[in-house]
Order: sequence, then C-alpha cells, then structure tokens
Amino acid sequence: MPARYRYSIWDGTQEAGPLDPDQLLDGLSDDLMNFGDLQHALRNLLQRGMRNPMGDRTQGLRDLLQQLRQQRRQQLDRFDLGSIFDQLREQLDEILDMERGTIDQRLRDAGVPPDGDAGEGGEDEAAGGESGEGAQPGDGADGQPSAAGGQSGAPGEFADMLRSIADRKREFLDELPDDTAGQVRRLQDYEFMDPEARAKFDELVDSLRQAMMDTFFKDLSSQIANMSPEDIERLKNMTRDLNRMLEEKMAGGEPDFDAFMRQYGDLFGDDPPRSLEELLDQMQRQMGQMQSLLGSLPADLQQQLQDLLSDKIGDPELQQGLSELARNLEFLGPPRDLRDQYPFRGEEQIDLQAAMELMRRMQSIDELERQIERTQYGGELDDIDADQLEELLGPEARETLDELRKFLEILEEAGYVRRKGSGWELTPRGTRRIGQHALVELYAQLKAGSFGKHETHATGHGGERTDDAKPYEFGDPFHLDIRRTIMNSIEREGPGAPVRLRPDDFEVARSERVTQTATVIMLDLSWSMALRGSFQAAKKVALALNNLISAQFQRDSLYIIGFSAYARELKAEELPYVRWDESVLGTNMHHALMIAERLLARHTQGDRQVIMISDGEPTAHLERGRSYFAYPPSPVTIRETLKAVKRCTRKGITINTFM
Repeated sequence: MPARYRYSIWDGTQEAGPLDPDQLLDGLSDDLMNFGDLQHALRNLLQRGMRNPMGDRTQGLRDLLQQLRQQRRQQLDRFDLGSIFDQLREQLDEILDMERGTIDQRLRDAGVPPDGDAGEGGEDEAAGGESGEGAQPGDGADGQPSAAGGQSGAPGEFADMLRSIADRKREFLDELPDDTAGQVRRLQDYEFMDPEARAKFDELVDSLRQAMMDTFFKDLSSQIANMSPEDIERLKNMTRDLNRMLEEKMAGGEPDFDAFMRQYGDLFGDDPPRSLEELLDQMQRQMGQMQSLLGSLPADLQQQLQDLLSDKIGDPELQQGLSELARNLEFLGPPRDLRDQYPFRGEEQIDLQAAMELMRRMQSIDELERQIERTQYGGELDDIDADQLEELLGPEARETLDELRKFLEILEEAGYVRRKGSGWELTPRGTRRIGQHALVELYAQLKAGSFGKHETHATGHGGERTDDAKPYEFGDPFHLDIRRTIMNSIEREGPGAPVRLRPDDFEVARSERVTQTATVIMLDLSWSMALRGSFQAAKKVALALNNLISAQFQRDSLYIIGFSAYARELKAEELPYVRWDESVLGTNMHHALMIAERLLARHTQGDRQVIMISDGEPTAHLERGRSYFAYPPSPVTIRETLKAVKRCTRKGITINTFM
C-alpha cells in the first residue's frame, strides 16, 4: 500500500529536526565575509537566531530582549503605585467606620439616647465626666467600661459614663491626622471598642511590619506577627551579630560566617546563603527593591511610605538594630543598578506586599536584560541565568537559550570551528566549506577546457568515466566498451564466429568533461570599501577561494591583485594583513586589468577568468606610469578601462564583476 501522511497544525509538541551544521555555517558566513571576524559573526548568529530544517525560526537573543522589554512595558502600563495608599486608606476607612458604628451600637444597646437628646443634667454629668483626669471608675485602659463596672453602677450613672467614653473615642477618631502614616501611628495607642476592627488593624500593622522585615530578610522562615517573645529575642541577637560581622568586614577582617550560620541558619529558610557575600547580595537586593519602590512613587508619597514603615517593628531594640543594619549595608554600597526608578503609568490598584514583589520582578527583568546584552557583545551564554529566564518568560524562552547553546556545539562537533583561547576560530575544514559555497556560484558555468577538476555538466574526453557509452569519434579517449562493440557486430551479421568488426561498431565509455582554470581576483582596496563596510567581505572571499583552490583544485592557479590609485600583486599570505589605502584616492581598474592580462598570459590552456570585487566605478587610470584621478570619472578613464576590458575578452578571459 502507498505511504500515507497526516498533517496537523503545529502546536509546539512536534519534534523538529536537528540543526544542520552546514546550515549554521551558511547562517554565519555572510557576517564572516562582511566583517572578517568569526567572533562577531557568531554573536550576530546568536542575536538573530536562524531557521531550522522544518522552516521554523529559532529565536535569538534579540527576541528574548524584545520579550523582556515588552513585559516591562506591560507592567509599567498596568499598575498605579500610588494606589498603595488608596488601599491603605480604604482599609483604615473601613476600620474606622466599623469602630464608629460599634460605638453608636453600644450606646443604643445601653438605651443611651443619641447626642443632643439627653437632658441638661445628663449633659452636665457627661461634661463633668470628660473633665476628669484619666479614666473613670469602672473604665478600661482608655475609657472602655469593664463588665463589672458596667453592671454595678446605677442605670443613670452607667449611661453617663458610657456617653463620656463614647465622646472621648469619637473625639480621638475625629482628631486623627489626615495622612495615612499619622493615622496608623496614632491608632497603635488606641483601644478599639470593636474587636473585629482591632483585628483588622492589627493585620494591617503586621503587614507593614512584614514589609519592613522583607527589606532585609526576605526569606526569614517565620512571619514576625507569629513570633513569640523568645523568637523576637533571637532575631535581635541575630541582627546584633550580623552587624558585628559587617563591622568586622568593613574594618578589613574575616568574619566567621560559618559559625554565624550554625547558630542562625534555620532563620533563613530552606535555601540559606552559603557565604557572607551571598547574604550581603540578598539583603542589598531587598534594600534595592524598597529603594526602587520609594523612587518610583510620586515625591509627595515617598516620605509618607517611609513614615508608614518606621517604628512598626514593635520592639525598640530590634528597630535600632535594623536601622544600624541599613546603615552598614549602605556603607558597603548596594549596586546603583538596584535602585532603578520605574515610571508606572497604569490604573490597576496594588497593595504594599504586591508592590514589593513587583519591584523584585522589575529588577529581575533589568538584571536579565543586562545579562543578555553583555552576552550579545562578547559574553558567554552561560552568563545568562536560565532559571530566571524561565521564571520571567516561561519554558519556551529556556528552550530557546538551550538551542542557542547548541549552535556552537554543533559547529564544533562538525569540525567547522574550534576553541582558541577565550574565543573561537574557523578550522581549515570550515574555511573549505565556506569556499565551496562561494565557488559553487563562481564556477556555475564553465566552458570546455583541458583536464582539470571543475565539473562542466557536459560529457567529453579527459574526465571521469561513466556507465554510459557512445559511438567512437575521432579524438575520443579509446575507453572501449567491449560488450556494446561486439553486440553491434552480432546484431548486424547474426551470431557466429569469427566476429567481424567495422568502424561503426566501436563504442567507447562516456566521460564527464572537467576543466582547469586560472583565476585572478582583483580586490578593491579603495577607501570607500571600508567606508561602506565591504572590504572585509571581499578579503574573506579571497581567503576562502585561495584556501579551497590550494586544498582541492591543485591544478588551478590563483592570483590576487589589490588596486586603489595603483594596482599591485598580493601574495596569499599577505591577505590576512592587507588594509585599504587611506592616503590615496582612486579606483584604478585599468591598471589592475593590465596586470591581470599579463599574469593570465602564462596560461595557454583551460579557462582563464578575472573575479573583480569592487563597490564603485573606475575613477583613475594609468598614463605613462602615473595614476590620474577624477571624480566624477573622466571620459578618458572610462575609455582606457574599457580598452583593457576588450583586450582581456579578446583573449578569451572571462571577467566576473561582484559589486
């Protein structure tokens, strides 16, 4: 049965074919020709990626950078950092509304009329109750009536006392500062009448404490809100010992980090730092996140956030230790690039904890962007953090990085490139492969000539025998096909002996016609070649041709002529070091063709050709041994150049011009 094939839409699960080393080499050869620098060509290949055998493009470093920058733009367009305070104000407003509602409800439950409904005596008693110092008998810590006091007093006295307490609480709440930080600071000394409001406020303060702790110890294993007094004491000791280590380091000493971690390592979670430098790096990054958050806020909100977070730890000694730690870390110098400011312009609200996490993500994007940029301009692919790349851009980005790493491995395994110090160099095999690619185009059409190694896609004498045969013609090599020759006689006269042969019976094996060639490369060394970025390309073509002809076409001859104001013959070993002529002006094709004609006159058989590589037109000619330059080209220069062309073509020399 015939084979059947099923086609489906590409969904990423199908396995693509392996990258071909020849395709990879072809992918970088253009840059290699243009710039003459393998490192530069490899970097460009890694930057732009390439298409695999199935036609799908493997992304490059530029694509990863574009995705990172797009993600940064999306975050900046999405969030409004000022909404941190909007959410805090909403939480505080909700807490205050709950507390005021509970105060009114307590009065109603006790049968106390609302404000303004009490008699004169009631108002005087309430006023008298407010004029006393401190709490009234039976009050709690800030005037809250105790259960015993509320039940033992007479109904009138209890009502007056409850109204007095309610008035003082309302007055306290009404006199809270306008700013969020001031409100939180004042409410920490307030005893709530509503237990749910108290719980919500404690939760808010705990989140601020945790944000403050996250500035230093992101991976602290216990939440500070859940720490026992013993845990807090241990945290204070750890902070004190850490400050001592930093002071010792600043003094030039060698702190005993291992002893520190043996005592406090369990506080740093499942992946504790392995060195003091790693711990410093972590803390400086976390401080940088807070600095970035502050710097990204509008100026009027920066101080509010600092005020909001100050004095929230709840333990003066621990607060002092953290302040000292901040100074020490600042002295040791957090990297400047960890303090980036971000111009958020979105509308989506975000809370403080999410904003800190957002700063971490933004800094990760910045750091990964710097890693990729360094790799683009001379760094190693291993310098890119693959885990961080996958976290930010997903598993597809990691697969892209893995494929880019394979580029060099595939080229090295194929024997096209090899390590040289910290860089890479093209091997002779790689050079030959590039030369073959160039020569396929150069020698696509050749005429018949004497014996050589260039295929002409025609049959004739002097080449390799094939399985086909043809009637013998005068001049053919006598590669007699015995079977066909005898069968021709038998078919004519019938079977029998002796076999009588006639000249028409003879058949010979066909052969592929091959030829040799003498080539002159005319290499433009004028200043414009370098100005337009063409010189290195031309030089690398000449190097590839020379390498390939010397290695594979031993019967061929290759000459190299460099020309600018004057022309001169170059040796192959000079090519890597030849430079364009900066001190003279002119593109003297006339002089170069004269030298090429003289060199090719040594070869009377085979193909003879000139390969001229230039980026312009003839602007100089040779007259009585001197070069005459004119731009725009003078009619004399054009005429003399075309005369040299005509002399070459009349002698059967083919001129190929690569512009």
